[in-house]
Amino acid sequence: MEICKAQLEHLDELAMLFDQYRVFYQQPSNVQAAKEFLRERLQQLDSVIFIAQHEGHAAGFTQLYPSFSSVSMQPIWILNDLFVASSYRRQGVATALMQRAIAFAKETNAIRLALATQVTNTSAQPLYESIGFSKDEDFYHYGLPL
Repeated sequence: MEICKAQLEHLDELAMLFDQYRVFYQQPSNVQAAKEFLRERLQQLDSVIFIAQHEGHAAGFTQLYPSFSSVSMQPIWILNDLFVASSYRRQGVATALMQRAIAFAKETNAIRLALATQVTNTSAQPLYESIGFSKDEDFYHYGLPL
């Protein structure tokens, strides 16, 4: 398995994975919209996407968005998306993607790698905890739907 930073040449396979990811979160399938969304992220350098490939096939991806800590005056990476195609699950793909994301955060001198997951996503939570992520007990996180 190879993990690389996604480029425009990966867009078609990445869009298919991204669409499956969105469907997992109860969104309607729309591969074309997924492709355009990802194209914008890649062209505008809004995010960093790592794609896992196995024998030339896209197996999974993770997408990181930049942020900053004002208090520490250092970068933070938000791991917003992690998805592994069903045929590649339980083969270490998610772990490898997470390890690459952690390495990237360290390479960019980030103070933290943050992520959030649904309370009901009990299949992902043990992975996060096994890597060293912990639930934040110091802050409440709020959201305002707009």
